[in-house]
Amino acid sequence: MTMTKLKPWLPLIGIGVFAVLLLVVAPAVLSMHWINNLGKYCCWAIAAVGIGLAWGRGGMLVLGQGVFFGLGAYAMAMHMTLESAGPDSLPVFMILYDPSASLPVFWEPFRSPAFTLVAIIALPVIVASVLGFALFKRRIKGAYFAILSQALAVALAVLISSTIRETGGDTGLSDFRYFFGFVLEDDANKMMIFMIAASLLIACLLVVWQLNRSRFGELLIATRDAEERVRFLGYDPANIKLVAYVVAAVMASIAGAMFVPIVGIITPAEIGASASILMIAGVALGGRASLFGPALGAMAIGWGQSSLGSSWPSGWVYILGLVFILVTLFLPMGLSSLFSKAKNAVWRSRRTPPDPDPAPAASAPVLEEVAK
Repeated sequence: MTMTKLKPWLPLIGIGVFAVLLLVVAPAVLSMHWINNLGKYCCWAIAAVGIGLAWGRGGMLVLGQGVFFGLGAYAMAMHMTLESAGPDSLPVFMILYDPSASLPVFWEPFRSPAFTLVAIIALPVIVASVLGFALFKRRIKGAYFAILSQALAVALAVLISSTIRETGGDTGLSDFRYFFGFVLEDDANKMMIFMIAASLLIACLLVVWQLNRSRFGELLIATRDAEERVRFLGYDPANIKLVAYVVAAVMASIAGAMFVPIVGIITPAEIGASASILMIAGVALGGRASLFGPALGAMAIGWGQSSLGSSWPSGWVYILGLVFILVTLFLPMGLSSLFSKAKNAVWRSRRTPPDPDPAPAASAPVLEEVAK
């Protein structure tokens, strides 16, 4: 197979290599501590892949993905809290605040594992569809869209913080013991949860790869670059952007749902404005327009937050800010653009034919004959 025929399939080959590294190599060489950390990075990478679709391909700066991350996270956390409490029992934090309290109505359905799984997908679809339809149909975009989306993340975090008896407030939900019947303290179950998170990341990469190479992917780029021309051709840009926004929301919700059993806690701090900005920073670092850039950038930011943030919490914020500034100034398309530039340079060098040997200089009589 020639390089030209192989080129469209290189991303799929890369996904296969990435899958082997995550699902085969990592469990064989890493300790359980680093497996848990890698699982956490995979959750952030899942959300980042969706952001790459909405921002990198669709031009929508989604600064409020913490909203959808929180929907999935709290749906999973509510189920795991009720599962740990036992049948017909109240969560411990509710009893501490009010021993005579009854379980809130919206908590009761989350006793069902099936309802919880459906809610993790359905809630972000409903919320993103309503918000996206209201914003895109009014042609709100650019900085206004970014500000509104981030304001929603702040509003959700404040709402959860203020509802202490219903959601645990700032302390969040924790002390989970079971994950759909599996004991969380068992290392084999921890490995299983990591494998699920890593597999979901691979699946999200495959979904985005397929969308990018489809007719929808072409329309999404066209909408980003020339929205009025797309409208002139008979397509509604609002619907195109809405699909990308909903897909990104579902991926963020899945990421939040897997984050809970891996980390063991969810608080408003994990879904607010700062968390949303960290997701955007990872996508910008890796390269928002590439397939692997958002995922690898998010994992790099996650590693920095876990390693440098724990050993140097005051300096980590400055390092993150400096990296973000440098990338924005010198590599606006992220670190993945370095690979693309190098690949294009090699590709051009192979396709450029060598210079022909210079013709021998014409003698004086020949020049005179040509002049005549």
